[in-house]
Amino acid sequence: MAADMKGPLRPTLYRFKLGNFEMMNMLDSFAQRDGLAAVHGGGSAPGAVEELAKMNNIDPSKFEHPFVPALVNTGNEIILFDTGNGTLSKDVEALKGRVPEGHLVERLAQAGYKPEDIDIVCFTHCHPDHIGANFTNGKPTFPNARYVISAAEFDYWKKGENISDARKPTKAQFDRIMAPLADKCTFIKPGNDVVTGIRAVDCSGHSAGLTGYHIESEGKRVLMFADSFLHYVCGIQHPEWTIGFDDNQQKAVENRKRLLAMTSSEKLMVMGFHMPFPSIGWIDKRADGRHQWVAASYQMNM
Repeated sequence: MAADMKGPLRPTLYRFKLGNFEMMNMLDSFAQRDGLAAVHGGGSAPGAVEELAKMNNIDPSKFEHPFVPALVNTGNEIILFDTGNGTLSKDVEALKGRVPEGHLVERLAQAGYKPEDIDIVCFTHCHPDHIGANFTNGKPTFPNARYVISAAEFDYWKKGENISDARKPTKAQFDRIMAPLADKCTFIKPGNDVVTGIRAVDCSGHSAGLTGYHIESEGKRVLMFADSFLHYVCGIQHPEWTIGFDDNQQKAVENRKRLLAMTSSEKLMVMGFHMPFPSIGWIDKRADGRHQWVAASYQMNM
């Protein structure tokens, strides 16, 4: 008797406790792309990316690019970090085929949340895959939320000076779905608290004001480093390799090196928007001096 294949099935939600906070990572969507070396191996020696891929048991040419917004429930506020891709793949001609369809609202519903439950939306930066679900049918998706964003990041895209041709679609989407929220925005800088226990961290380089968030409750800590690292092997084991997605490539390299040293020495748990789902783990420093991503297993479930 023939047995029908059901197709791939992967987890899309991961909720865990951090002290008195409840946190959740959501797989908004993912893309599978060609060109591992071309995208993530800028400046690498010929064959180096392929060799690294083989050593880490991943495809030497293709890679998967996940998109993982996060949510924190402090007990007083429900805070969403980034809104994913939304309907950009349908609405924006320049992004068709470049970004996948987002599923953030669907994921929230599966976890028991409605859009109106969100009190605060924090943005790490204004690239399209982080602001794509700001609006639904012309209205704010999260009608009761206030918005928190780096002043440097917002001002950079609002002014629109020295925008590369590759980032002109990003500027267009900022003007369409981020700028209209300005009146509801709280503008922050590194070191500012969003609420008690959540502090903004400078991660600039990938974007002008890329902002990470240090989250702490009852002595438990995690650093949400957003897009500081765009690939869990290439970016972490070779932070010196430049990446086409980074707006300021050399500053992004400096940021990666700084974060690797800090998080590994402090044994600080980390979360990354483009890390393999559920996108939480640690950075270890190896005997050879390189760092590596160590995915969490059951530590957050105990």
